[in-house]
Amino acid sequence: MKTFLKILLVAALLVIAIKLSPVLFLGAIVGLIAAAVLGSIGLSLVAAFVAVALALVVALAPIWIPVLCVIGLVKLFRTKEPNVVTA
Repeated sequence: MKTFLKILLVAALLVIAIKLSPVLFLGAIVGLIAAAVLGSIGLSLVAAFVAVALALVVALAPIWIPVLCVIGLVKLFRTKEPNVVTA
C-alpha cells in the first residue's frame, strides 16, 4: 500500500509540474533576458573603466615616462657592492 501511495504522489506531482511548465518556461525566458541586459550593461561599464584608465595613462605619460627612464638609468649604471663576509 505504501508503494501505491508513493506512485500516486509522484504522478500527482508530475501532473502539477506539467501544468506549471509554461509558467516556469516564461520565467526562465524573462530571467535570461534580464541576465543579457545586465551583462551588456556590465560589459559597457567595464569598457568605460578601461577607457578612463587609458585616458589617465596617456594624460600622465609626460610624468611617468621620464621617471621610468631615470630609474632605469640609475639601475643600469649603479655599481653593485661586493658581499662582504665577516668571520
